[in-house]
Amino acid sequence: MVAATANRNALRTASTMPRDQHEVRLPRFSRLPTTNYRLPFRKGCPVKTLLAAAVALVLTMPALAQQTNMNESMQKLETELVAKYGEGQRARLQRGMKQVAAFWRAEDGDAAAFEDVVRTHFAGDQETLDALFNRMQFILESIYGHMTEISRDLQWQSDLDLGTVYPFDEVLAGYTPSAHITDDFFDNKIAFIVLLNFPITTLEERLTEGENWSRRQWAETALALNFSKRIPSSVNLEVGKAAADASQYVATYNIWMHHLVDDKNNRLFPAKMRLLEHWNLRDEIKANYSLDPKVGLPKQRMVQRVMERIVDQTIPDAVVDNPHVDWNPYTNDVKPAAVNDSEGEGRPAPAKLTNTREPDTRYAKILSTFRASKLVDPYSPTAPTHIQRSFEEGRQMLESRVQSMLEEVVSSPLVPRVAKLIEKRLGRKLEPFDIWYNGFRSRGAYTEDQLDAITRKRYPTAAAYKADMANLLVGLGFTKERAEYLSANIEVDPARGSGHALGSGRRGDNPHLRTRVGKDGMDYKGFNIAVHEMGHNVEQVFSLKHIDYYTLQGVPNTAFTEALAFVFQAKDLELLGLAKPSAESRAMQTLNDFWGTYEIAGVALVEMKMWHWMYDHPDATPEQLKTATVQIAKDVWNQYYAPVFNKKDVVLLGVYAHMVNNFLYLPNYPIGHLIAFQIEEQIEKNGNLGAEFERMAKYGSLPPDQWMKNATGAPVGASALLHATEKALTVIK
Repeated sequence: MVAATANRNALRTASTMPRDQHEVRLPRFSRLPTTNYRLPFRKGCPVKTLLAAAVALVLTMPALAQQTNMNESMQKLETELVAKYGEGQRARLQRGMKQVAAFWRAEDGDAAAFEDVVRTHFAGDQETLDALFNRMQFILESIYGHMTEISRDLQWQSDLDLGTVYPFDEVLAGYTPSAHITDDFFDNKIAFIVLLNFPITTLEERLTEGENWSRRQWAETALALNFSKRIPSSVNLEVGKAAADASQYVATYNIWMHHLVDDKNNRLFPAKMRLLEHWNLRDEIKANYSLDPKVGLPKQRMVQRVMERIVDQTIPDAVVDNPHVDWNPYTNDVKPAAVNDSEGEGRPAPAKLTNTREPDTRYAKILSTFRASKLVDPYSPTAPTHIQRSFEEGRQMLESRVQSMLEEVVSSPLVPRVAKLIEKRLGRKLEPFDIWYNGFRSRGAYTEDQLDAITRKRYPTAAAYKADMANLLVGLGFTKERAEYLSANIEVDPARGSGHALGSGRRGDNPHLRTRVGKDGMDYKGFNIAVHEMGHNVEQVFSLKHIDYYTLQGVPNTAFTEALAFVFQAKDLELLGLAKPSAESRAMQTLNDFWGTYEIAGVALVEMKMWHWMYDHPDATPEQLKTATVQIAKDVWNQYYAPVFNKKDVVLLGVYAHMVNNFLYLPNYPIGHLIAFQIEEQIEKNGNLGAEFERMAKYGSLPPDQWMKNATGAPVGASALLHATEKALTVIK
């Protein structure tokens, strides 16, 4: 998840299964790995790795150093070096010296030291400039690539389903070996050499002038942006620690479903069902649309009540990941478990059982990530809040534009028309959990048990999925040769959490696909996630191993890698041989995409408003943040959803786990849905998924609109999805 901000990522709500275990990889311009910023994340891609968030947070947000009055030195150097290299170098020299001076601190040396750096390292001829550019491409790939591997190894036990996570494993996972690299680059003057010779550009410059740049110019810009901020290593470490701590909380927040009981003490869910918040809970709601409503509806209502108690923190602390407690989520009563289905997993039985609520831990974790992010603010005067850095640097998009796109979707007059169609198909009025309706998906014809039986038989282990990967890729439209190449360049691991795609940082290393595999094999949820993450991984292979310049590796932001992964995920049933595309199925898929975008757009708006609230109330307590977030969730619901669902003050839009550990990641999902639809239209028009996917992924991390114009001929926007939805409503009635 990350992608992410980290440059890679995952939106998972567009198809039936989770589209939000994001992939993780390096940040958009700053490639220095610091921690696993993934959802549980860790949806990676990207966004995202070095594990994403810290990376995005840490590297894309440093600050201008204290400025020293060096005007006299710069004037002298300008006269001297222009005389040496010619008038044509004056503008480059002026800009480079100003950039160096902006980051120069007293500890870097006096004016003489400044002059020595400029005089010695200004590349005034093309041959020297080319050598510096090429050397830095090579060195950054080596440093960041190997740091990615080290970070991956440090988090190996905590990320993967390999047995007990000891306290020392958590310490290892929180260690950031690359935290001092930025400091080192400035201390040994490498950063100053880059800043002297390559331009730092603003988002405005890139958007207005970039269409006329060569790819080499884009790569130079990306190179300089690696050193566009100077954050103390202590801040990097705090960001990494907060991200790792929040991710561990998310990755272990399970609900033992067989231990949920209703007022008649009935157990609605099967033994051993252990669902992660929020992904698996949401997917359980989706899975039950295929059941007889007499069976499925009570389950869905019960899951909704569990979600509500997680959001408002009235959930008893004793029931979290605890199979030794039976819980009625309606009354909130708890009792010692009357059945044993844990086989030693989960938390131990509490010494004294009470229904004392979780002590706002969810919101304490959110505050810790916010405060860690805020430590970066003083070092980022051009984007002095994480909100600005997240949108303008991480996504290369203005927040106002993103917000307007989201509001265009949630306020669309198509929403009530689609809602009426869903009511007709369900034969009842909508309930709040129907925000996750998946009956437009052909998978609705199969029960969860049927799908689980198919995938468990086919994939008893992660290794079995790896062995079948080439066949799956051929099924998606890649040639046999390309499919075998991709399979050989992607590793598969059993995830402890819901799953993610962990990108590599150098061409000599491979990305890792992580998906959850139970003792009985990979269930359908795990397969759906695996197909999504495989999309991330394929993109990662093409956008790194086949890119012309290392600093252009990746895609514009995490929403794009999520969109590309959606292309794979939407075909999961086809890969199982359970569905074939038709005019009707395409219309159904469009309606599914629209409804999924409608849902996740509201979730993103809640997170955006929550981050603004935290900046307005930086000293808030967890309880105050909880109260505010619950109200924000209600307000967004009341404005855009209550008129459709005919119920006010619903808090479900605040349930996403990404809000806890992914540093304002959620807006990537709805953007990704819009992007995915544009990409899928282009692929359908061309008729060759494999070739088109590769062509798009190899374009690199240029700004969103430029990337999309290259991919489809049009900029990013909601119009394509809205137009197609209106057309689909004429087909499905």
